[in-house]
Amino acid sequence: MSSTDILDADYRTGQIKIHTAEDFDGMRRAGRLAAECLDMLTPHVVPGVVTDHLDTLAREFILDHGALPACLGYRGYTKTVCISPNHIVCHGIPGERTLREGDIANIDVTVIVDGWHGDTSRMYGVGEVAPRAKRLIDVTYESLDRGLAAVKPGMRTGDIGHAIQTYVESMRCSVVRDFCGHGLGKVFHDAPNILHFGQKGTGELLRPGMFFTIEPMVNLGKHPVKLLADGWTAVTRDKSLSAQCEHSVAVTDDGVEVFTVSPTGQFKPPVQSA
Repeated sequence: MSSTDILDADYRTGQIKIHTAEDFDGMRRAGRLAAECLDMLTPHVVPGVVTDHLDTLAREFILDHGALPACLGYRGYTKTVCISPNHIVCHGIPGERTLREGDIANIDVTVIVDGWHGDTSRMYGVGEVAPRAKRLIDVTYESLDRGLAAVKPGMRTGDIGHAIQTYVESMRCSVVRDFCGHGLGKVFHDAPNILHFGQKGTGELLRPGMFFTIEPMVNLGKHPVKLLADGWTAVTRDKSLSAQCEHSVAVTDDGVEVFTVSPTGQFKPPVQSA
């Protein structure tokens, strides 16, 4: 969960933190549990499931593992995960909505393990989905991979955004501008902001020990979004499909470490085309 608008201003320091080897261990535990939570949900994302049921499963899983759901109670948010189907870009609130055959949905979870935040999201196809929806999901995951490849000491945050934007636009899709990745660790949302568009050689310098998320949101149509009256749910203005995927990562001495890799290889679950 991240936004240039929805941020925990009470706890943001504005200073980029450089973390220790012990901090890496904390983030590995948090990231793994977050990934395991999404793995657990995979067989439950089927036609006819109620989104609030998925939220309950996630909350029980997190608590049963001695962790805390970071989103529950965060700035008044009342659920454990965000579930964003179809043209919902992000921050969809679980409720009575039933997922239907052919839907695509992003599920975003953040856990707190011993004070450390593990934040990740991935896409799920509900039954068989249209080829254009599968293509959108594939483009979104590939854009994340290209952003990850730009993470290494001496590069800048703008290099990450540039890698994502140029690929997405080459595939005739668009990158959402209104939301961004963010620093995290003991704090849910912190510096730096990680934009998913931008110019090479701009932004903050990447240094070993920096922790942040990369979480591109990609639309089949144009990039503008609007916020619904609930104050959370963001949707595409043109009602086009949207997809997102997210990892929590660290800059290492020679590249990047991804904390939220699925231990069972499910980060990119197979999506059946209709």
